[in-house]
Amino acid sequence: MSETLLFQTHLLLGYVAWLLCFGVYLWPRLKAMDQVDAQRAIATLHSFRFFGLVFILPGVVGPDLPAGFAAPAAYGDLATSVLALVALLVVRRRRLFWLFVAAFNVVGVVDLVMNYAHAIQAGVPAAPGALGAAYAIPVIYVPLLMITHVGALGLMLRAIGRRGGAALHA
Repeated sequence: MSETLLFQTHLLLGYVAWLLCFGVYLWPRLKAMDQVDAQRAIATLHSFRFFGLVFILPGVVGPDLPAGFAAPAAYGDLATSVLALVALLVVRRRRLFWLFVAAFNVVGVVDLVMNYAHAIQAGVPAAPGALGAAYAIPVIYVPLLMITHVGALGLMLRAIGRRGGAALHA
């Protein structure tokens, strides 16, 4: 099996495993929770995205990891992490909280989609060994991040649809 096919298989199975876990264990609980508490739980997970800075940390990733992938991935993760942390810090100021919840989710989704595009352009799937120890990030952690972003945005849209914009300010 080629390196590209192995990487794609790992990525696909990461999504399948997390979708099963999310659907059975996380989504039912998040839907049943208070909206703020559910978003805080998701923001807490995303606050750890500063870990993506390892893509630019020599010795963790291989020297052949393309900078065109590594730097945008690292800094996009950092931006998402900071926005999630700010959301957690301003939770008592509801309008600001919801603004930062929306921001970290939109920035986070755009970051992940752009990372996929940059990875393909840079040939990362063909040489996944260049990721070094960070290999686990795209195949284990990224699927969970994308799924929870979609879940967070879905929860927001459900709340807006149910009670209008006032649901996010309560």
